[in-house]
Amino acid sequence: MPYQIGEWLDPERILIVEDDDALRETLAHTLGTICRDVRTASTLADAFREAGNAKPDLIVLDLGLPDGDGTELVTRLRALTDVPIIVLSGRDTEDAKVALLDAGADDFLIKPCGASELLARVRGQLRRSITSLAARSWAQIVVDGVEIDLVSQRIVRNGQPQRLTPTEWALLRALVLHAGRTLSPKQLWDLVWDREFGDYSTHVRVHITHLRRKIEPNPQMPRLIITEPGVGYRFNGPK
Repeated sequence: MPYQIGEWLDPERILIVEDDDALRETLAHTLGTICRDVRTASTLADAFREAGNAKPDLIVLDLGLPDGDGTELVTRLRALTDVPIIVLSGRDTEDAKVALLDAGADDFLIKPCGASELLARVRGQLRRSITSLAARSWAQIVVDGVEIDLVSQRIVRNGQPQRLTPTEWALLRALVLHAGRTLSPKQLWDLVWDREFGDYSTHVRVHITHLRRKIEPNPQMPRLIITEPGVGYRFNGPK
């Protein structure tokens, strides 16, 4: 799932499935504030075809469609893709929600819903999606005598276990979960320290130095944590 630096939660493509023209336009306008490519469909058939061709990062789905029920589409989509699916519906019974979640939906919003709530739910689903994907891809890394296991919080370098502080683990996890993307010191400060004030440049630089001493095969020639001059730091895992 591609993300731009500085707006890493913004998706590249979203699919909206809604047969009401006015609501579809409103949803497209709202989601267009965080996504450059918003696709739309008004029937089950069009939605399934668009999902296969466009490969969206997230799907917003209305249930009452002219050629069938959206629950059927959720089931069919789950055989095609594992991207987040947020259902919009006027049905607010517990049974309806359970049926949709069982079919594979990730979230459920009652219509009408405000733009702020919709965007918050979308960002939340994208955050969980990219974290899950990155965690699966990078949970265990072995490179040049260094073994990194994020799940068990274990690092071995040249046969010797390395002890990381909680902050160093948080910093490493932030870098790994955004592998291949350059994160600025301010972005890392926000992700790891979550403070409004502080000398983020010094904090990040010092902790990066400490982390390199523990995880790099050769800390003097970093291979895993790369410095992009004037920009920030990038985790460069094994290909």
